[in-house]
Amino acid sequence: MTRVGLDAVDIRILGAVQKHGPLSRAKLSELVNLSPTPCWARLKRLETAGIIRGYGADIAIERIAHFTEVFVTVSLTHHRKADFDRFEAEVRRLDEITECVATGGGMDYVLKVASANMAAFQDLMTRLLEAELGIDRYMTYIVTRRIKNAPPNLARLAPRPRS
Repeated sequence: MTRVGLDAVDIRILGAVQKHGPLSRAKLSELVNLSPTPCWARLKRLETAGIIRGYGADIAIERIAHFTEVFVTVSLTHHRKADFDRFEAEVRRLDEITECVATGGGMDYVLKVASANMAAFQDLMTRLLEAELGIDRYMTYIVTRRIKNAPPNLARLAPRPRS
């Protein structure tokens, strides 16, 4: 994956849209301390480069509906590319699975699942097992309350510009 060279102003722009979503030219330029025209040009360059993939809203789902959130670790029986591809294709197809990451170490995947209730979650797991995806074992972790949910701090992760 090609890394794009960013300077401190680019990082401030990314941090502003990460925190606030889409902003007017005036508001964005105010937040990053840059005049509107060059600020907007930089934003468009970041979008065109694919660094900004999109804008979304942080919806308080718990205020709309009751649901159960579960993290699931999954280990596959075999570790061939075809096994991973088959499992990942099925995961992409299922709306209840909202996140999936492949991991190194003891488990192959960590899934984040949102279901209407525990019965719906168990139905999902039954369907996954019956789909013969090569699941060797899985462990579930029911979310009881959310402590922190934040995007990474870009200013701390981005490489420092050379002086």
